[in-house]
Amino acid sequence: MTFMKATRRTFLHQSVCAALGAPAMNSVVGDFARVAAAVPQAQDYKALVCLFLYGGNDGDNCLIPRSQSEYKNYAAQRGALALPQSQLLPITLGKSEGREFGLTPHWPELQSLFQQKKLALVANVGPLIEPTTRQMYLSKRAKLPRNLFSHSDQQTVWSNSRPDELAAGTGWGGRVADLMDSLNANAQLSMSVSVSGANVFQVGKTIVPYQISPASGSLGLANVSLSARADPVSRAFRELLAQEHPGLFETEYARVMKRAIEADKIVKSALANVSLKTPFPAGTLGAQLKMIARLIAARTAFGLKRQIFFCSLGSFDTHGDQLTEHPPLLRQVSQALRAFYDATVELGVAAQVTTFTMSDFGRTFRSNGKGSDHGWGNHHLVLGDAVKGGELYGQFPTQVIGGPDDTELGRWIPTIASDQYAATLALWFGVARSDLSIVLPNVGRFAAPNLEVMM
Repeated sequence: MTFMKATRRTFLHQSVCAALGAPAMNSVVGDFARVAAAVPQAQDYKALVCLFLYGGNDGDNCLIPRSQSEYKNYAAQRGALALPQSQLLPITLGKSEGREFGLTPHWPELQSLFQQKKLALVANVGPLIEPTTRQMYLSKRAKLPRNLFSHSDQQTVWSNSRPDELAAGTGWGGRVADLMDSLNANAQLSMSVSVSGANVFQVGKTIVPYQISPASGSLGLANVSLSARADPVSRAFRELLAQEHPGLFETEYARVMKRAIEADKIVKSALANVSLKTPFPAGTLGAQLKMIARLIAARTAFGLKRQIFFCSLGSFDTHGDQLTEHPPLLRQVSQALRAFYDATVELGVAAQVTTFTMSDFGRTFRSNGKGSDHGWGNHHLVLGDAVKGGELYGQFPTQVIGGPDDTELGRWIPTIASDQYAATLALWFGVARSDLSIVLPNVGRFAAPNLEVMM
């Protein structure tokens, strides 16, 4: 079995995401113990849903200026990637200051949600160690996140909000879960659930993420049945777990696996009583968000007042043939998010569930001929009835190569730090402002940790 090839550190610190979650650990340490003890028992319910767009979504072809002069500049500098002005879906901003914007033609569902003020856009967000200008960047005076244009490193930085460290460590979602877990006094399942595999975002010190299949809601052990009438191989697997194990690694693996199997029974039992009328689109993301909606519907059976979910969609690394590859991905995002929002309305929790996007980075404004390359600042979505929707938050970049927001090639220098973006969501979820530094150690370097996107 391949797990024997992992190191003890890898298993105990990172592979724990894939394992396997279950009821959260009862003991907490250090600052987390102090804060958790001070959190009152909540009577409400809230959920955060992270949608990670792996590969680096091209936000500059999602949110596009429509005024004649700005669109002319956009078309001239984007070249072959420019979307026709006539196809853009117009949006009306409450505080637009006369500027006109449009969404990609592949987001009609999101256009509708934006106009209904259920969806907000946050402009030019990205990892920063400190507020950074073009002059600071060019003169090499700026402290920069490590390996700025590397997929794996920027996925980690977005997920752990530690732009100046090399180790992945815990994720900011995991640290939020650690702080808020005392609200889940009777939890039968981890408050952190991934329907898209292991991820850094949900790794906590005390909360173990639970990873399940978006199709079946099961643990998804390959070639192993958990039923009472299992095949001989599966029975042998359970017998092996029940044995005494001589080593720490083997003992921990068996303990976590047995705990996961028990959680699997709880999940299947709870989901058996869930029925949704809202139709979801076919596709990877639709399946993931449908499962999350079902898990939210079963929240009472799980004894949860707070939940944090992770889902994802890949293939956004559009170096070539972007005009062919990008549209079907954007359609999945629009259709699946609309269905998920409608499901939260059906369940009566639209004001208690907030969905938000993250991605490796934006992409270069200047085309490489058929696609775009790795960028920095990007535009993101925040969805739900608790969102002050119908607005664009932050500063839309000056879309000029060599302009005040450019490093080079249209790699926009973020004007909003990903820490500020995360802080806004963490505060809504219930983290006290005084405890933001526990979740986001870098956020104190920015003047406004709360973007005021949430009600």
